[in-house]
This record gives sequence, structure tokens and C-alpha cells, in this order.
Amino acid sequence: MAAVLQVTSIVISIAMIVLILLQVKGGALGSLLGGDAGGGIARTRRGLEKTLFRITIFLSIAFLGIALFSVSISG
Repeated sequence: MAAVLQVTSIVISIAMIVLILLQVKGGALGSLLGGDAGGGIARTRRGLEKTLFRITIFLSIAFLGIALFSVSISG
């Protein structure tokens, strides 16, 4: 059971990394590392960007749930 949870958390974490990198758009490496390439202008997410954002939120909640469940069964 613990091995399945570990593999699942690794797969989810890799998917989250890919989705987060896909959301970084229109910026160079500086914006990826925390720079302000957008000039501080707030934009509304639309279409695919909004879908990627929601999937990222869902995966982060799933990752947190799996991590908490894994800790609870190991202790």
C-alpha cells in the first residue's frame, strides 16, 4: 500500500511540475524564477489557461490528501 501511495505521489508531483511550467507564458527565465516580467498587470485566465490552472489546483489538493493519508497509515 505504501509503495502505491509513493508512486502515485511521484506521478502527481511530476504532472504538477509540467502544468506549472506550461502556465509560465510570455516570460523568460527571470519570470520563471520570480522576476516580474509582466509589469504587475493582472490578467484574467481564459480557455486553456483557466483549465490548466484548475487542474493544477485539483492535483495539489490530491497530492496533499495522499501525503496526509500516507503519514496517517505509516504512524
